[in-house]
Amino acid sequence: MIDPHALELLRDKIQVLQGNEAVTYLVGPIRLPVNLFEETVVFQWYCWLNCTELTLDPTAMIEKLSDAKLAEHQQSSVLVYGDFEHAEDALIRFHSICHTGDIFGSKRCDCGYQLKQSMKEIVEHGCGALFYLANHEGRGIGLYAKAMAYILQEQGYDTVEANLALGFVDDARNYEDAISVLKALRQKPVTLMTNNPRKLEALLSAGLNVSERKPLWGDVSEFNEHYLKTKVEKSGHFEAVEEDLEQ
Repeated sequence: MIDPHALELLRDKIQVLQGNEAVTYLVGPIRLPVNLFEETVVFQWYCWLNCTELTLDPTAMIEKLSDAKLAEHQQSSVLVYGDFEHAEDALIRFHSICHTGDIFGSKRCDCGYQLKQSMKEIVEHGCGALFYLANHEGRGIGLYAKAMAYILQEQGYDTVEANLALGFVDDARNYEDAISVLKALRQKPVTLMTNNPRKLEALLSAGLNVSERKPLWGDVSEFNEHYLKTKVEKSGHFEAVEEDLEQ
């Protein structure tokens, strides 16, 4: 049974965002000091949980958590810096989880670089948010399937060919829940950090005011050069210019 005092403390920290077929519970903000390039930067952290049961009562949702085995499933979150709701301009990044790049620092991709660099640029900008999308591993195919795709890549497949060979589409990611959270946190224009036109189109199609797109290329090496080239040639990513690659 939920402690009534704990429930009272949580009540004001939970927003209920109702979609067409599901409810998103957004919890936060939570003060989160982060070690970023050897400096401590304080962000405000939110996390969200999607639920197909159309209950608008946070109490009922909390009471079910102990039986839901949430540790077996990934939940997404967002790091907010500065006055995200009111600032005239905010820099945002929709970052898809990459277990190998973000955690282990893999050089097969540029994801770890993009994660840290986007956080750094948000802080330097003075206001922004990093959306960390935990159900996007391997462009939506999951970590286990991504591991199998890596084996195929070691035999000459590129990232797109490997996903297709396993019966997946090139990119299965969906941004609807992240967009609903963004709308709940900010109504003013945003600058989107991305090289992916699908992310930009997702925001524009949802009616969001995107004032600018900022590229995020860098950390090119012998290990990911072909991977980055495939992003442009087969996945349609905006092409990098020379100064982007020199970052």
